[in-house]
Amino acid sequence: MSEPDGEYAASALRPYVITKGRSRPSRNTIGVETLLIAVDPPRDVPVSATREERALVRMCERLLSLVEAAAHLELPVSLVKVLASDLVDSGHLSARSGVPQAVLPDSQLLQEVLDGLRRLR
Repeated sequence: MSEPDGEYAASALRPYVITKGRSRPSRNTIGVETLLIAVDPPRDVPVSATREERALVRMCERLLSLVEAAAHLELPVSLVKVLASDLVDSGHLSARSGVPQAVLPDSQLLQEVLDGLRRLR
C-alpha cells in the first residue's frame, strides 16, 4: 500500500491541529447563518491562540457570518464552527442568531405579492 503524498498528509493533520483534536463545537447554537462580531472593547487573544483564531477575531471586527468567515479563511465550515464556538466561550466573539421566526413575513402575504407581480407582466 502506498503512502499518501505529502500535501494530503499535511492537509489531513492541519484541521486536527487547528481544532486541538476536536471535531465538534462546544455549543450547538452556532450555524452557518450565525453572525459573529468581536466583543467591544476588544480582548487580547491569548499567546496560545492559533493564527486562524487570531484571523477570525480580526475579521470579525465587523459583523460577519460564520460561512463568510470560513470562505475568507479558506477553511471548512465545520472547522470554523469549532474555532468560533471556542472564541465565543472565551469571550472574544459574540454570536448572533439569524432573524427570529416571529419576524419573518407570513407565507400567505408573500404568495399574494408574488401573484401580484406575475399579473403585472
